[in-house]
Amino acid sequence: MKLFTLNYKIICILLVQTCVINSFAQKDSSLVKRIPSDTSKLNMNLDAIYNRPFLQIGKMPVALGGYIEVNTDYSGTDGVNEGLSFQFRRLTMFMSSTITKKIKFLTELEFEDGTKEINIECAAIDFEFHPLLNLRGGIIMNPIGAFNQNHDGPKWEFIERPISATQMLPATWSNAGFGLHGKLYKSDWVLAYEAYLTNGFDENIISNTEGKTFLPATKLNRDRFEESFNGKAMFTGKVAIKKRKIGEIGFSYMGGVYNQYQLDGVILDKKRKVDVFAIDISTNILKTNTAITGEFAWVLVDLPDDYIQNFGNKQRGGYLDIVQPILKRKMFGWENAVLNLAFRTEYVDWNVGTFEATGDNIYESVFGIAPGISFRPSGQTVLRFNYRYQWQKDILGNPPARTAAIQFGISSYF
Repeated sequence: MKLFTLNYKIICILLVQTCVINSFAQKDSSLVKRIPSDTSKLNMNLDAIYNRPFLQIGKMPVALGGYIEVNTDYSGTDGVNEGLSFQFRRLTMFMSSTITKKIKFLTELEFEDGTKEINIECAAIDFEFHPLLNLRGGIIMNPIGAFNQNHDGPKWEFIERPISATQMLPATWSNAGFGLHGKLYKSDWVLAYEAYLTNGFDENIISNTEGKTFLPATKLNRDRFEESFNGKAMFTGKVAIKKRKIGEIGFSYMGGVYNQYQLDGVILDKKRKVDVFAIDISTNILKTNTAITGEFAWVLVDLPDDYIQNFGNKQRGGYLDIVQPILKRKMFGWENAVLNLAFRTEYVDWNVGTFEATGDNIYESVFGIAPGISFRPSGQTVLRFNYRYQWQKDILGNPPARTAAIQFGISSYF
């Protein structure tokens, strides 16, 4: 009951803030200005949390923004149709503030499936000492791959988030901690880094209702925002390089001890680690204006000796998106509307290896494709129509379960 009441208190506060802005806008539109995302610089994935459209009232130090995602879903597996559903996926609110020169703050609050889940995804303060040396502390989005930081719905032509980012890696994964980040500019090149120490994973990754090694299960541990599960920090680091007119490539690592290896000074087990490696790319073919975005990750988990092979100690997966504008002109009264064709292919193997007893391959994998059409009346709003088809094999490699879905949705900043 307390959680229920708290949720609605938060919603009321946010609604009041929105109403205040609207009332100012109605009385004097000159007091309210939209701060668009900055496209003049060589922005990178690490800039995604700040590079968003905000609304600001006069000279107030606080700017507000957010986005919404809503869609339909008509899907079925192996001929069994689940019918038509309407889904309110998420409402995300974010606030930023320049506290004083070279000190800024940003927070992001997300409501998923109505108010089924309410999460503080980011709440960090930055101290800018030098372009190459900036301190960040608070609830930090761990920079593993690119999607985890650059996940806003209106940026994507697909309704569903990548399987590898949500079911192998824990999408919108954040933790309490501190770290450094910075950039080095050289003509049309920029080199960036991030390095953070945060709280990390726990034993939910191998003790969960999925019955397999499943990193997203660790998000159930809400205590990670106030204490480490085992007293050991997790390290997340990333190095990325970008060249104007070519694109960006990033290399990232996240890892640390996940098990409770001691209790009150008594050794219970050896320290068991989880290591995640990822590479991400984004580029644009100038001649055709084709956007290509991809990410691939590898997960290594040190399992207890008595665990059966249903639990994988190696996982891998990724996705590749191709977006091709086919029409850009004034449409339906919108000056710079764009019609896109889009295609995604994705793959996850939750258990890489062979059975010790037989030498046969261990399966438990999924492969999917998602062609789609999107219409953007502006860069901040997208109407998306997707068809999804995926093949999912069980651990024994039986004929795959085939799932198909037709989806239509809207996502927009506001």
